[in-house]
Amino acid sequence: MFGYESVRNKEGDSKYGGGVEVDLEGGEGAALYPGLSHGENILRWAFIRKVYGILTAQILLTTVVSAATFFYSPINDLLRGNSGLLLLFCILPFVLLWPLHMYHQKHPVNLIILGLFTVSLSLPVAVSCANTDGRIVLEALILTSAVVCGLTGYTFWASKKGKDFSFLGPILFTSLFVLILTSFMQMFFPLGPTSVAVYGGISAVVFCGYIVYDTDNLIKRFTYDDYILASATLYLDILNLFITILRVLRQADS
Repeated sequence: MFGYESVRNKEGDSKYGGGVEVDLEGGEGAALYPGLSHGENILRWAFIRKVYGILTAQILLTTVVSAATFFYSPINDLLRGNSGLLLLFCILPFVLLWPLHMYHQKHPVNLIILGLFTVSLSLPVAVSCANTDGRIVLEALILTSAVVCGLTGYTFWASKKGKDFSFLGPILFTSLFVLILTSFMQMFFPLGPTSVAVYGGISAVVFCGYIVYDTDNLIKRFTYDDYILASATLYLDILNLFITILRVLRQADS
């Protein structure tokens, strides 16, 4: 797994004076951050590729669910007309967080739970997209893709230069807690259009910070067995950023 045998052979060649060819384009020679050994660098790159492979599958699954809801109106009508069912899919991801954490190292149970977790999150998002103008959804998708790619590339570049983003953890957690508390307060004290726009902008900044923070954890701190947790964390960051941008654009359009 993750090429352990390959790492041992390459380290053995280096130990006995053999020349080791390093393929920078293959993701094995570019050091992720200063002080990382060659063997660990290979394993870490393999881990990162695996996480992003799972993350891509999650995003594709969400896209398929959203497209089916958008183009097949009976699904949208069923979810919109049955508030209890829609509420169930909103609560289910929180319920699945416990087994996802407990069995994240147990294959293939971890992948099954992750799939259910992804679908349960995709359905409410799909309903939101299906009831929004297609132009706004496309704009939100493009903006989210650009921001995620830019922040991911920046974090990899900054880590290679020795920068560390672990200090963002407490700041982001506190900010997220305030955002959740504010969203509950809106149920009793609705915000005006300007306050909603400001709230959306702050939310987008917080989730951008989480993308940087969790990508930094992916590079340096997640263990090789935490690929399910790492992909679920990044998926939540991207999905929340997309929903926030979608709401801001929808509010601006209306």
